[in-house]
Amino acid sequence: MGDGVMASEPPAGVRERLAEKVPDRTGERATSRPRAGAATVIVAGFWRRLGGAAIDVGVILPVSLLLTWFAGTIASIHLPPGRSRDLDFWLDLMLTSDPAVMTAVIITLAVTTIYLFVFQATIAQTLGMRVMKIRVIDVYGDAPSYPRVGLRTAGYLASLATLFLGFLWIGFDAEKRGLHDWIAGTYVVRV
Repeated sequence: MGDGVMASEPPAGVRERLAEKVPDRTGERATSRPRAGAATVIVAGFWRRLGGAAIDVGVILPVSLLLTWFAGTIASIHLPPGRSRDLDFWLDLMLTSDPAVMTAVIITLAVTTIYLFVFQATIAQTLGMRVMKIRVIDVYGDAPSYPRVGLRTAGYLASLATLFLGFLWIGFDAEKRGLHDWIAGTYVVRV
């Protein structure tokens, strides 16, 4: 689950661009070898990425709570009175699509989506990634394009929909890529 080094073999879709065809000793067939001067990157592991995500949650959650409180005050939407605020209370509110809870969920998803898209599209890293000294690159080693960032952000939502399995995938994948990385064709590397 730690960091890994990607140096020996480029990703499958990039071999043609990063490798030059070099004949073998017999001269009969060509094999792929990494191009001279090709950069070596160290992919970020699960724990480093989790630390960055925790910092991002620390930024997103207060903003979401403030916007939810503001929207609830304007629209006069409040939680129903309840004797206890245990897990059953919150599950009942979610299952009955309580307006206050649905407003909070929608605002939090919107803030998260905007936060992720804007930071990754502009500087290829969120605030948490910046603190943890990691960044997002595409399969060519460049900052991801807007469509790639859009796919990556949609991949985050898909990872959430699978009850975080798309994120846990990072810890077991040989290339340390989550569902969102595979969807968008990106890597998270150490800076």
